[in-house]
Amino acid sequence: MFEKIKTELKPWLMQLNDPRTLGLVAFGVIALLVTWSGIKAVQTNYGLQKQISVLEQETQVQELENQNLDLQNQYLNTDQFLELAARRQFGLAAPGETLILIPKNVALMHATDLSPKATDTKAGNVVLKPAYQRNFQAWINFFFHRPISQ
Repeated sequence: MFEKIKTELKPWLMQLNDPRTLGLVAFGVIALLVTWSGIKAVQTNYGLQKQISVLEQETQVQELENQNLDLQNQYLNTDQFLELAARRQFGLAAPGETLILIPKNVALMHATDLSPKATDTKAGNVVLKPAYQRNFQAWINFFFHRPISQ
């Protein structure tokens, strides 16, 4: 059995002693190592680019938040904000204006309900739209000459 294996492997072993074969094998190994190294470098660069893009996006978000805070600070320093804050917190009015305080329950009695109301009928559930949607739909119907619908 071992003799048969030896006789079949002998030509292959003889070829490994040939310097051209050894050079070809060494070249193949070096080519594989260089390719592997290049793939690793590309993979590392891809990961780093992803991190850079995430950090750039976070930087942009922070810059936008800073701009919003700057605009809010500018608004808080305006006379318009100070006037509104004085009216709201201290009940102050401009010269010549009269301040009328209305109790909350009286004001709510005369306010339009903006929440949708559901009515249950025998034929099925009919859900009415909020007042602002009904108003908008009425204007659309007016401009486009459509029949009136609730």
